[in-house]
Amino acid sequence: MGRVQGKVALVTGGGSGLGAADCEILAKEGATVVVTDVKQETAQAVADRIGNGAIGMALDVADEQQWIAAIDAIREKFGRLDVLVNNAGVVLNADVEDTTLEQFRWVNSIMIDGVFLGMKYAIPLMNENDGGSIINMSSTGALLGYPIFFAYSGAKGAVRSMTKSVAVMCQEKGYKIRCNSVHPGSIETPMVQKAEGRPDQPRDIPDGVLPPGTPGAPKDVGNLVLFLASDESRFINGAELVIDNAITIRPF
Repeated sequence: MGRVQGKVALVTGGGSGLGAADCEILAKEGATVVVTDVKQETAQAVADRIGNGAIGMALDVADEQQWIAAIDAIREKFGRLDVLVNNAGVVLNADVEDTTLEQFRWVNSIMIDGVFLGMKYAIPLMNENDGGSIINMSSTGALLGYPIFFAYSGAKGAVRSMTKSVAVMCQEKGYKIRCNSVHPGSIETPMVQKAEGRPDQPRDIPDGVLPPGTPGAPKDVGNLVLFLASDESRFINGAELVIDNAITIRPF
């Protein structure tokens, strides 16, 4: 217990799925969590549930002014930010021929612009105190060829590259800020359920080691986020951590 005690963590897309799991686990281990979501009521519901001083905040990650306001509010209320989890995302089922420019830009606005803005405005606040950990949610889509998730995979690839650039920049500038990307495979979340055509029909994920083809649970990713948020991972920086039950290394 207390692996992130005293830390202030901001999680985007924290109202459901992976983001909500991240918030819950970070709060359980001692962090004060700023739960953000595009809908205030959704963020607040998670904040109320996890407790430990958590607050809910509306944040459209594609909106620069909302990022500025969110970071200013955190500075005023807490005076610090130790952990940023850029988790917010969307998925579009379409290959390159069926993706419109409008759709492509919409996906990128959330998962590229949103991650860029989060890092841009969080880094100065982190640097005012003891540094921190930035955790960017990428995907195995950044590492494999998924034709039906063309825009999603492209955006997640950009997240992977931006992560490495920021990790090196922070080292070169002497900031005590680490930056890593997390690459989940199939995880049982509302977004995955919708993409697979079974909204509101969750699968039960058993405990223990999972067989091939079984999706992971949100807590599996949340536990990795917790490790990266903690000081235990101090030597992990600029890494891409794949969490996919061996999907990307299978020879077929």
